[in-house]
Amino acid sequence: MSTARTERSGTGCTRFRKPRLTRRRRVTVDEKQITVDGETKWLYAAIDTDSKLLLEVDVFSRRGTDPASAFLHRLTEKHDVSDTEFLTDAGGYLTALARLNLRGGLNYSERNLIEKWFQTVTMRIDRFRSFWRGSPASV
Repeated sequence: MSTARTERSGTGCTRFRKPRLTRRRRVTVDEKQITVDGETKWLYAAIDTDSKLLLEVDVFSRRGTDPASAFLHRLTEKHDVSDTEFLTDAGGYLTALARLNLRGGLNYSERNLIEKWFQTVTMRIDRFRSFWRGSPASV
């Protein structure tokens, strides 16, 4: 997901403009198991390693090659990834990359951005859950 920038027009109104499409050189992709309403789900994410921009996030009910392919396909529809190298840790990505004619491979050393993002998401979910657990019941 890319972020839109705001700018002031001559009338004083705030407008949103679409971010420029830029070529991504290296994108790291990963998935993490989460629990939503007691059900196991898989949170997929992609981050541009150069700009540190979160490009795409999606939730699937299962993990594997088919969800990885669907996730990468959506990513290719929204971003120019024609010359991009995808950094993965397996999880169905190698087959998915081959299916979509994308370039990439296993890389465990340069994936700190995505791992830190998942760590932050997990921490915030835990904080949110503990905050609501101790609150009074809603009317």
